[in-house]
Order: sequence, then C-alpha cells, then structure tokens
Amino acid sequence: MNWPRGFIALNARNYRLFFFGQAISLIGTWMTTTAALWLAYHLSSSALMLGLIGFAGNAPIFLLAPFAGVWIDRVNRHRLLLLTQTLSMIQSLTIAVMTYEHVINMPWLVALMFLQGAINGVDMPVRQVMVVEFVERKEHLGNAIALNSSAFNLARLIGPAIAGFVIVLSGAAGCFLVDGLSYLAVIFCLLAMRLNTEMPSRKQQHPFQELREGFQYALGMRPIRAIMITVTLISFLGFSYAILTPIFAREIFHGDAKTLGYLMSSTGVGALLGASYLGSRTTVRGLGTVIAIGGSLMSAGLVTFGLSRWFPLSLAAMALLGVGGVLVMASSNTVLQTLTDDARRGRVMSIFGMTFTGTMPLGNLVIGAFTRDFGVSAALLVSGGICALVTLNFYRQLPDLRAAAAPLLDGH
Repeated sequence: MNWPRGFIALNARNYRLFFFGQAISLIGTWMTTTAALWLAYHLSSSALMLGLIGFAGNAPIFLLAPFAGVWIDRVNRHRLLLLTQTLSMIQSLTIAVMTYEHVINMPWLVALMFLQGAINGVDMPVRQVMVVEFVERKEHLGNAIALNSSAFNLARLIGPAIAGFVIVLSGAAGCFLVDGLSYLAVIFCLLAMRLNTEMPSRKQQHPFQELREGFQYALGMRPIRAIMITVTLISFLGFSYAILTPIFAREIFHGDAKTLGYLMSSTGVGALLGASYLGSRTTVRGLGTVIAIGGSLMSAGLVTFGLSRWFPLSLAAMALLGVGGVLVMASSNTVLQTLTDDARRGRVMSIFGMTFTGTMPLGNLVIGAFTRDFGVSAALLVSGGICALVTLNFYRQLPDLRAAAAPLLDGH
C-alpha cells in the first residue's frame, strides 16, 4: 500500500518495521520512567533524590555519547542496535525481579538507572543514525524523524497513563516487567529487516583523532553550533520539570500514581500534536523558526505549570511543554541530519545526544537542589525565564544562520 504524505516514510519496509516495533517498546519505556520516579519518591520523599534518579539515568549519555559516535561510524550499526536493545531488555527485567522480591532500595535503583543510561549512550545515537539507512529516499528523512517523534510521544501519552493504573493495582514492578517484555517487539522487527550490512570503506584514524574531527566539524559549522548550544541550554533546565511532577501529583494535588500518569500523559498529548505538525511539512527550510517557536512554548509552559494550582490548567501547561519540546528537539534533529555528511553522521548525532539528553542530568541535580531550598514553583519560574532568554538569542541569529546553511540545503 502507498501511505499518505504525512506517513510517507512508512513506504520503506525497513523503516516500517522499525517504527512499529519501536512504538510498542516505547510504551514500556515510559511506563518504567513513570514507575521509577514514583518508586524513588515513595522510597525517599525527596526532591533531591528525584534529581539523582534523573542524573543517574542520563549522566552516562553525556560521558559516552561522543565515543559511541566514533564506534557507530566504524561498525555494523544494525548489529549494534540489536545489542543495545537486548541489554536494555535484561536491565528492565532485572529491576522488575528486584522490585517483586522487595529488595530494591535507592542505591540499587540509582545503579540500575545508571546502567540503562550507559546503554542509552550508545543506543540513542545509533537509532538516530539508522533512520537514514531505514528510509529509501533522503527527502523522506524529515517525515521519518517526525514519525519517530510521534511514536515517542504517543507512547509518552499512553505509557504513563497505563503505568498509573498498573502501579495502583500491582505496584511498580509490573511496569518494569512490561517494559522488559516490550523489547521483544523491537528485536523481532530488527531481525526481520533486509539491510546491506557492509560498511562503506573509509580510511580510519586513531579513535581520539576521529573524535576530535567530529567536534571540529560540528562546532566549526555555525548553524550546527548554534543549534547545539541552544539545545544544550534548553535541555539543561527546560526539561527538568519531569522530575518535579511527582511533587505536584502528591503534595500539591494530593493525588496518587494515577495523578502523575495524567500529568505526564498530558505532555504526550501536546508532543503528539507537535510531531503531527512536523510530519505534515515537506521541507527542512523554515525549521529554524519552528525551533524558536518551540522554545517560546516551553518557556510559557514552565511558567504556567509553576504558578498553577488548578489541575486542568496544569494539564494544559504540561501539554504546552510537550508541543514546545518536540518542536525544538525533532526540528533540531532534522536540520542536523540534513546538514551532516554520511561519513561523520554518527559522531555529529552522538554529540547532539550529549547536548540534548546528556546535559539533563546536571540540570536535574541543579533543579532538585534548587527546589529543596527555594520551592518547586520558584524552580520552574527560573527555568522558564532562562529558556525564554536562550530562545530569544537563537531567534536573533536566524537570518545569519539561514545564510550560512543555504549552500548545504540546495539539494533539499
């Protein structure tokens, strides 16, 4: 069958397998994310411990992603993706068993989240790079990335809502078990693909030389550098609201795990709307403006969420955060993939992963400590203000960035 324009990347068999397998697995991933935050707050009742969980899950990405990029540009990416998905399944099943046996505690939870972060340090960039190989026509790359965001955020809508009910009925362990089993869908789809497994021949240098070359390439091109700096600063504080949602759910709205699930699912609703819009676009041109709009929406969402004490308004603020977040991140991903040549794609996208996900752990620690000392509302207001300043700075650079990127976009 021929898919309509908004889903045109699904015409490629390999991408279609990847998309549907990943969509199933991501629901389990978001169930685990929700369950881990709820379990951490249940064990500690501490905002700082929530920040530590966020730090443990993302800090390894900051450390490993650049080196993973060198590896990704050298090895069979399909087999590497199979390996990371298998390791992720083992990690999720391990935490499920420990929770069922009531031996889980904060040190073990932090250690297991750190392990998953280490796996993600390789898994995230290799998945981003493989999208280019899964699609059959490069002009469908933007649609494929938008569909990835749709799957991610549809899972963010469904996963936390399911997790809230599962936690109430059977505890957090049920969420971890479902997550572990969901990886079977991705592994099956990866094994069913038909890919050219031969790596293109190229002269290999010392890994540290290739790492330095990747940084020089990324930071030496002004449009790429500007996007990465913007993403770094927004990720550092703008996305840390996620670790604070258990406080709102339990302390401000006096709810339970279902309340947390509703808040996190609202983010997924907004993000799905943003991803649907991006999927309808047919060109990479104009995405700089979309990034600026996304940053503005995130800023507004943070301020509103921080001030709100009315649950429906808080749900709307979370949806606004979802729209803004996906516009910033998916648009940035599409622009970087388009501007980067194939030989350096693994390294550039790994650096992007470091700037996006890798800086979140530091932000989580900062926000956790700030919340402990000044309160949750003050933390979100400061985050929203900083995001607004960062977005304004990026918007003012857009004319020069478009001029610098124009020669590279002539073929798109």
